[in-house]
Amino acid sequence: MNNQIRSAQIRLIDANGRHIGVVPLKEGLRLAKEAGLDLVEINPGANPPVCKILDFGKFQYEKNKKDKEAKKKQKIIDIKEIRLRPEIDLHDLETKIKGAKEFLAEGNKVKITVRLRGRQFLHTDRSSTLVNQIVELLKDVAVVESKKPISEENREFTIIFSPKRQEEKKDGKGAKDTQGSIEEVQSNR
Repeated sequence: MNNQIRSAQIRLIDANGRHIGVVPLKEGLRLAKEAGLDLVEINPGANPPVCKILDFGKFQYEKNKKDKEAKKKQKIIDIKEIRLRPEIDLHDLETKIKGAKEFLAEGNKVKITVRLRGRQFLHTDRSSTLVNQIVELLKDVAVVESKKPISEENREFTIIFSPKRQEEKKDGKGAKDTQGSIEEVQSNR
């Protein structure tokens, strides 16, 4: 800004946005002073640097205002975690699936973890069946983003679901009879 600009030649743009051309720095400073405005370096990487004559206070105010608007429009996505055990009862599974659907409806990602304890590690087939059932139950409202298989170190299955976009959902909201589908899944165990 003004005397902080180090280049001898600058590409000058006046207060109205008209391109004046390549001029010496002193000429740009003189024109800015005559207009009662500041000479601000817009693009220092260009050769010669691009400078504009403008009111720096107003420029900063408008820039901050644009940044705040952009920040308001930005949506923060949280990852909500739901933990399960392989031996989960029907009603408990219904409740967990209902909670997961609510989180997904809010636009959050959902991480479902099926943790194995003790000898449950010997029966990983039950856990993998449960994981597949959960994927099936949430397929109308979510997409599997990542799936981490079980390992001896962590002894857990992990799946991360992200919500489907409105265009991807079939039949409007994609509402499905959760009760009937959970009972169907439980009977397959």
